Amino acid sequence: MVEKASDHLVADRNDAAAALVELVGALVGHFDVIDMLTVLSTRSVELVGAAAAGILLADSDGTLRVIGSSNDQAHLLELLQVQNEEGPCLDSYRTGQVVTHPDLTADSPWPRFAAVSVAQGYPSVCAVPLRLHEFRLGCLNLFMAETGALPDSDVALAQALADVASIAIMQDQLSRDSTVREAHLQHALDSRIVIEQAKGMIAVHQGVGMDEAFARLRSHARSSNLRLTDVATAFTDGSVSLDALKPQHPPPPPGPRSR
Repeated sequence: MVEKASDHLVADRNDAAAALVELVGALVGHFDVIDMLTVLSTRSVELVGAAAAGILLADSDGTLRVIGSSNDQAHLLELLQVQNEEGPCLDSYRTGQVVTHPDLTADSPWPRFAAVSVAQGYPSVCAVPLRLHEFRLGCLNLFMAETGALPDSDVALAQALADVASIAIMQDQLSRDSTVREAHLQHALDSRIVIEQAKGMIAVHQGVGMDEAFARLRSHARSSNLRLTDVATAFTDGSVSLDALKPQHPPPPPGPRSR
């Protein structure tokens, strides 16, 4: 049976609604900014058809730092780091506006970034700001595997997801002074360092990749109803054994019954 276009539209709307619900869920309970931004990056890739996504937050000095990504491949992290000097994410953060470039193989305002991005297999890019009113927090960077601009509807959806994430980050900080807001963001950046250390320990100890290490860390945090940062700290300081993260294998199926 051939699916109708309306069926795809309903499915897309359901997926978008589910992603928004998941992000809004970060506003209650054990709020963890790293976990929430990981959800943002992975759901953005799934919903708009990007090949990869990364999130950068600005520290107290205005330097953009990688805080979340759809995967931990070294080339993606390198590409995100380049943008402290030039790139769409830096421009988006400075202006608070969406910045796109449909074909980085052509003329680009960021020659170094464009060369690295194209070499890594991302010839098109879209940067969406994380902002709330006059406060600019950082940027969601979407990388596409083919040239061509994202449809306006996809850009609008990415911005909606980024806006929800921005509200989550700033949830009760708007009524406080700038020192408190900067401390809140700096805490998120410091938390990322602890999580990266824990991921590295898990990867080496259990012989898995960094993506799988993060998945195990995040699964343990959720199943224990603890914040991701607190669980990572517990593993890095040795107060919790890394063996606690070993996946639970289901018992073997029963053998044939004897008659």
